[in-house]
Amino acid sequence: MKSQEIIKRLKSLSNKKNVEGIARFGINPEGTLGIPVTTLRKIAKEIGKGHELAQELWESGIHEARILAALIDIPSEVTVKQAEIWLKGLDSWDVCDQLMMNLLDKTGFAFKKAAEWSKRKAEFEKRAGFALMASLAVHDKKAGDSQFKLFFPLIIEASTDERNFVKKSVNWALRQIGKRNMVLNKKVIAVSNEIINKFPESKSAKWIAKDALRELQDEITIKRINEKEKG
Repeated sequence: MKSQEIIKRLKSLSNKKNVEGIARFGINPEGTLGIPVTTLRKIAKEIGKGHELAQELWESGIHEARILAALIDIPSEVTVKQAEIWLKGLDSWDVCDQLMMNLLDKTGFAFKKAAEWSKRKAEFEKRAGFALMASLAVHDKKAGDSQFKLFFPLIIEASTDERNFVKKSVNWALRQIGKRNMVLNKKVIAVSNEIINKFPESKSAKWIAKDALRELQDEITIKRINEKEKG
């Protein structure tokens, strides 16, 4: 299937009411068709994987086409150069997150870029770093605890960033790492308390840490982690 055919199909599914609705959640309505991700996943399965096709879809600039590109691209064929170009093109938190959790977290440079991007100044580039950390915590089953512990200084440093899309991604990374196993759970609890004590005047730091503590110390969360570790 050619990219022009796919884009034509996406435009036929355009829903103005959905566009108005998602704008209330902070999603950039510019170039957006209002197609649910569940629908895009179905289309992705029909299309199948394709690196060149993903490139063409991304270059269209259409919101949903870019999410679709992240769903069908082949991680092993994604270069660092491509990742940087796509990163620079991010203008909405949902495309950012979909790109991290569906494609870039499966690349060989994911851990390196997560750390690197978390230090960027641009809002969506910085969010990408922490969204990538969260995605790796969920999807990379083979990674060792030490790889995630390297993220803690970066999380602590970014916890005072008051920008909504950044602070939510910092919190997301902290929570997902803390739900990976009990060793990391205890470590993240310690890191969260460190954030509170280190930045008592920061509203962002306080929210990030307290929200993480609320979930990670919850009995249901602890039970799920223990059950997962038992296999």
